Amino acid sequence: MTRQVRCEGTGPIKIEPSDTPTWVCGCGLSKKPPLCDGSHKKTKAEEPGKLYSYDADGEVVDVSDAKS
Repeated sequence: MTRQVRCEGTGPIKIEPSDTPTWVCGCGLSKKPPLCDGSHKKTKAEEPGKLYSYDADGEVVDVSDAKS
């Protein structure tokens, strides 16, 4: 079943305290959830008010106006 998840995060979330820095994915594009793998860098060009659809490789396949 395909589902669409609306995510407004464009970066990772740091978990503290920890012996080593730990980052949880906040963009939904990570290939190793729940941990960040740097995929959020692909969201830097996203414009506010737009809805971006990504394929399994993390590439933009569609951009449309976001609905509230």
